[in-house]
Amino acid sequence: MGTTMTHANKSVRNLQAQRGFTLLEVMIATAIMSIGMLAVIASFATAIRATADAQEDLVARHKALDAMESIYTARNSQQLPFSSINNVAAGGIFVAGAQPLLCAGPDGIVGTADDTACTAPDTGAACPGGVECLVLPGPDGVLGTADDLTQSLSNFTRTIAFNTVLLPSGAINSNLIAVTITVAYIKPGIPGPPHAWVVNGLISSYH
Repeated sequence: MGTTMTHANKSVRNLQAQRGFTLLEVMIATAIMSIGMLAVIASFATAIRATADAQEDLVARHKALDAMESIYTARNSQQLPFSSINNVAAGGIFVAGAQPLLCAGPDGIVGTADDTACTAPDTGAACPGGVECLVLPGPDGVLGTADDLTQSLSNFTRTIAFNTVLLPSGAINSNLIAVTITVAYIKPGIPGPPHAWVVNGLISSYH
């Protein structure tokens, strides 16, 4: 009798062990796997977005530094009098507010009233909308071939602003002016505030 019961108990245990997963266990495992997959996909999306932002941040930084360099060059070459280094409303030559990235006109300085439409580097073709554009390698990965792509910088703006500099006494330093250049861009189709790169400098009346 005891032997029969033992065999019966073993049979029940073996049957339970071979029964496999229940529906609830399968659902829980599926949910855990789904959460893990979503986390992996989200990390890939974040990495791709960060790469795209890094490229546009590099463009914004480059354009801000270019604008600052053009002002310093014009000043150091005595092309630009100190009294002209200001926004138009303050008697200077620089257009106030956020402006599209047009190219320098006859004066060779960006951000002024004579800025002109741009052409693509190397090819000389007109940039879409007249604003600066970049020529990027196409599907073949080689720059300078027929499948090159033109990327317009129409989603970028440049703001050149000037402020007085104060002496320790609180009086205005008439020999220095502060310049702030902000290049901002928005991501087309993506809501949210614009990204911006800001460059600050001081320009002296002495040269």
